[in-house]
Formats: sequence, C-alpha cells, structure tokens
Amino acid sequence: MVWNIFKQQRAEWLSVLKSFGKDTQLVLLQEAQTTPELIKFATSHYLAADQVPAIVLPQHPSGVMTLAAAHPVYCCPLREREPLLRLSKSALVTVYPLTNGELVMVVNIHAVNFSLGVDVYSKQLDPIGEQIASHTGPVIMAGDFNAWSRQRMNALFNFARRSGLKEVNFTDDHRRRTFGKALDFVFYRGLTVSAATVLVTQASDHNPLLVEFLPR
Repeated sequence: MVWNIFKQQRAEWLSVLKSFGKDTQLVLLQEAQTTPELIKFATSHYLAADQVPAIVLPQHPSGVMTLAAAHPVYCCPLREREPLLRLSKSALVTVYPLTNGELVMVVNIHAVNFSLGVDVYSKQLDPIGEQIASHTGPVIMAGDFNAWSRQRMNALFNFARRSGLKEVNFTDDHRRRTFGKALDFVFYRGLTVSAATVLVTQASDHNPLLVEFLPR
C-alpha cells in the first residue's frame, strides 16, 4: 500500500488504513505525522515502523514512514531541502528478507515539490540510484514523486530506466493528478505484479495505490 496520508488532516484516514493496511505486508506512507492514533495502528499491526521526519511540526514530526511485517536488515534515511520553501522532503531505503532467501529493497519517497528546473529533483534521486545499484535482489520504489511537469516525468523515467525499474500500470487509474500528470508511482524489478488497483477515497488528497507482488 502506497499513500500520501496528508498529515492525517481528513476524517476516515484511520478507517482506510485499518481496512486496507492491516493485512498488507508493506505500507509506504508519505506526509505521515507521528500522532498517537497512527503510532497505535503501526505498533499493533506491524513488526517494524521506520520514519524519516522531514518537517518537525510543533506536536508531531511529519515525513515518510514505512510499516513492514518484517524487521529491516538495513535502513538508510535520506533528506533533500526544498530550494524555494527551505523545507525538507524525505526518503527511506529499507531492506527486508524474503521467504525464498532473497533480500528486497524498498524505497519510500516523497519527492521535492517546489523547485525551478529539475536539478534539485534529480539530486534527490541520485543517492537512491546509488543504493539501488548496489543491491542485487528485487527492488520496490514507490511514493509521491511530484512528477507534475514534463521535465520531472522525463527525469523520473530516465532514472527508472537507468536503475532497471519497471512501472506498475493501473487499469482503472484514479491516481491524484496535477496539470494532468500522476503524482504517485510504484516501480519495481525482480518481481511479478499480480494485482494493481487505486482506491478512491476522500480520506486524503491522494488516493492509495494497492499492489500485490509475487517472487519471480
């Protein structure tokens, strides 16, 4: 499950998580605030919850959070500062053991939004590319990529191609769009996609992506 949760500002976010997240082995959240309700959900349903705070708000830090049914054997937090707003966006690289003995690398990203050109956007992707290049097993990279311009789309898809990643396609594509372009993506390698849907909800300003992977 991949979802920009909009800092839990809308009603029903918890019911959506409980309905669709509790039986999911990986939940990749963006704009997740460490509120008591979210912490309780994470600790009661998952073995591991890792977060990279991007913005420290008065009460609760906000950033990417990865919930997993297994403990990670590797964890690498990454941050990039928004050049115009001077706020940070975060990414998290985690690696988990699979039952077949392989290790899957999971990249949870909230990409820089406000920048002129794509230099900072590409700069945020570069260290992720280094992590993926050093990993020999399956990879899942997903999140809110803020790919709302042709330049950003080109930078993102060039990055995915260089990293050997394929895009997950959604038949009924109800992903959040800005300027007609989707913001949320799931990329992968070394796995097989058996199902991919977009859940339509008013619980956030983004719709959750639900993808089922099988080992190749």
